[in-house]
Amino acid sequence: IRNGRHPLLTSPPDPLSPGEAVVPFDLVLAPDECTVLVSGPNTGGKTVLIKAVGLLALMAQSGIIPPIGPQSTLPVFTGVFADIGDRQSIAASLSTFSAHVAVLRDILERAGAGSLVLLDEIGGGTDPAEGGALATAMLQTLTRRRAVTLATTHLGALKQLAAETVGIVNASLQFDADTLTPTYHLLKGVPGRSYGLAIARRLGIAPAVLDIAERAVPRAERALDALLASVEARQRELDATEQELAARDAALRHDAAQLDGRATELGARERDVKARAQSLEREAREQARAYLLEARKKVEEALGRARAAVDEATAREARRLVEKAIDETAGESAGETPREGWMSLEELKRVRKGSPSTALHHPPPPSAAHPPAVNAATEISLIGLRVSEAEPLLVKALDDAVLADLPSLRVVHGKGTGALRQFVHEVLSSDRRVKRFGFAAPNQGGHGVTVVEFKA
Repeated sequence: IRNGRHPLLTSPPDPLSPGEAVVPFDLVLAPDECTVLVSGPNTGGKTVLIKAVGLLALMAQSGIIPPIGPQSTLPVFTGVFADIGDRQSIAASLSTFSAHVAVLRDILERAGAGSLVLLDEIGGGTDPAEGGALATAMLQTLTRRRAVTLATTHLGALKQLAAETVGIVNASLQFDADTLTPTYHLLKGVPGRSYGLAIARRLGIAPAVLDIAERAVPRAERALDALLASVEARQRELDATEQELAARDAALRHDAAQLDGRATELGARERDVKARAQSLEREAREQARAYLLEARKKVEEALGRARAAVDEATAREARRLVEKAIDETAGESAGETPREGWMSLEELKRVRKGSPSTALHHPPPPSAAHPPAVNAATEISLIGLRVSEAEPLLVKALDDAVLADLPSLRVVHGKGTGALRQFVHEVLSSDRRVKRFGFAAPNQGGHGVTVVEFKA
């Protein structure tokens, strides 16, 4: 039984009486242990303990959830027998002792392996020597039958029985020797002291009477009592040390949990900061790319307007010179059959100056005017650069190649992780001047080089 409680003591403690909290008990029997002999002072809780064990067993076998801990294991008993309380009866001519003996007789006739036997103050109500002898025989018999037995006693002779009989183990309910108050903590393996003389002294019995009583206690009993007092003191020290270690362990676990929580929080914050930084970097790249595309669009529009203006101005000037030359040479060319064709401005100038050469020729029509030629490279290397570093270089190389009327451009970005290659392809996909692009031939760089072809 782990964290067992008497069923009548499971209600929440009274908030006005905080000192009345119920103390749970642990009772664990080894495979070779059948009998538990519980000793200790009066009002220490011995009778409540064996009653609780019997009630918990009967509740479990009746389908009622008993007030025990989750690690508890209760066997199914074939019978539960109890001799608890005073059964004397005037009507039945039974004294206290004879009533107990009658119950013990019935138990011996019926109890065996698989039985639960509860005996309160076994061996009491008669001469201690004879009562102790009867109790010894009773407990040894039940132990041989493998009946699970819990018995309480104040007899010193029975306290030595556990050391002499296999299957019998001592237990006690701890008692505060300083305040002479019970703590109700069950301690298995150690017999308890009765504290009879100590309680009598506290209740005001004359010291002279107590001195006589102490001298009357047999020397062996006094030695055993002193030994038990030493064991109890040592046990209290161990309990205090255990509580201190448990408190330290709880504090360390609490600190470790707090550190784990802080580490988790810091990790989450670090991931959030990195994600925000990456998001801001992506937004900045997208904004810069959009700005550059818009700027290139405006530049292309401006260049188109400039070319159109230059073409129109050139055409107007050519028409003016032709008309003027025709007017000046109208007389000289009279009688000649007009001919159609193209003339250069230099020929028109010679005509205006009276040059004899007035022949027309038919050169190919002039092409549209272009801005001055730009020295553009046919290849750009971006290896080893970050995306933010490579972007302006790539955009400039594309602009220079277009202005220089290059048919294509080689962009060397390497293989690596593929991030730079992906970025290059994203820029090329959004550039309207690009006709197509793709990887170079295996012998010319393969996937480490992208070849860009521009629109005519």
